[in-house]
Amino acid sequence: MSARSETVTDAELDLRLMMRKRWEEHVIWARCYIISLAANLKDREATIARIRANQHDIGRAITPFYGDAAGTTLTALLLEHIEQAAPVFKAIKAGDAALAEDAERRWYANGDQIATFLSGINPFWPEKETQDMWYEHLRLSQNEAERRLSGDFVGDILEFDEALSQIIAFSDVLSDGIVRQFPDQFGR
Repeated sequence: MSARSETVTDAELDLRLMMRKRWEEHVIWARCYIISLAANLKDREATIARIRANQHDIGRAITPFYGDAAGTTLTALLLEHIEQAAPVFKAIKAGDAALAEDAERRWYANGDQIATFLSGINPFWPEKETQDMWYEHLRLSQNEAERRLSGDFVGDILEFDEALSQIIAFSDVLSDGIVRQFPDQFGR
C-alpha cells in the first residue's frame, strides 16, 4: 500500500483532498476531545457531537464507490471507534492501568473490524497493512492523550503532529486504493 508517484487527474486530486479533509478532522476533533477531557471543559458534549458528525462524513465519502450499505457500515465502525476511545482516555486520566488495558483491548478489537471491513471492499487495502496503519493511528492517539493528561504539552504537540501526518498517509492509501479499483471514474 504505497502512494503513487505519477501525475494525478483532477478527479483523483479532488478525492485525495476530500479524504484528507475528512481524516484530518478525525484526529483534530479527537484532539479537541482529549483537551476537553484533560481540562474538564464544558465543551465536551459539543465536541463529541462534532466527532460523531465526522464519522458520518467519512462513511459518506466512500458511498459513491461502495454504496449506502458500505458507507453505513464504515460509519457504524467509526462511531464504535470513537466510543471505544473515550474509556481509554478516561482510564489514562484516572491512572487506572487495569481499566485502560481492558478499554484498549476493545478499542483494538474494533480496529481489527475496521481493517477487515476495508480490506473486504477494496483489494488494494490488504488487511494486514490496513490493520498495521490503524494500530499506528490508535497508538499515536493514545500517546497524545497520555502526554496531554500527564501535563507533557511539548510531547503532546509532537504526538499530535505525528498523528496528523500518519492519518494523512492513511487517507492517501485509501484514495489510491479507490482510484486503482475504479480507474475509469478517474480518467485512468
